[in-house]
Amino acid sequence: MSIVITNRQAIANLDIPSLRRTVRRILKQLDRERDELSILLVEDREIRDLNRDYLKRNRPTNVIAFPMLEGPFKKIHPQVLGDVVVSVETASRDAKKVGMTLEDEVLFLLIHGILHLLGYNHEGSRGKGLRMRDKEREIYAAVKNTAGT
Repeated sequence: MSIVITNRQAIANLDIPSLRRTVRRILKQLDRERDELSILLVEDREIRDLNRDYLKRNRPTNVIAFPMLEGPFKKIHPQVLGDVVVSVETASRDAKKVGMTLEDEVLFLLIHGILHLLGYNHEGSRGKGLRMRDKEREIYAAVKNTAGT
């Protein structure tokens, strides 16, 4: 399993080795321990550019997932899940609004993004969206409970 984390933000001093361990725990909860993915930590300007260029939404967002398990090349390397981009700047604002730590907000966004890589979707069908929220909560609780182990 390869987890590549690239940090291109200067908003917060995140513990990258700890973040990598957290992503491993998320993948373990999803029975995808052998899979590969990349995580990109950015500021609002960069995620806004990605959101505009790829999703036609000219605004920053908290997380974007670019799945490799979809489209015409999905069977070439099925262990490569894709890329998750997190705006640490937006995550920091969101965490303050709801009284969470930045680390917990980033954990939630990583879970959310990885679920998108696996085909979960909160838009469209209401039933699928409900299952995604349930799965997010389940994984969040499991990862938080195993954080010290």
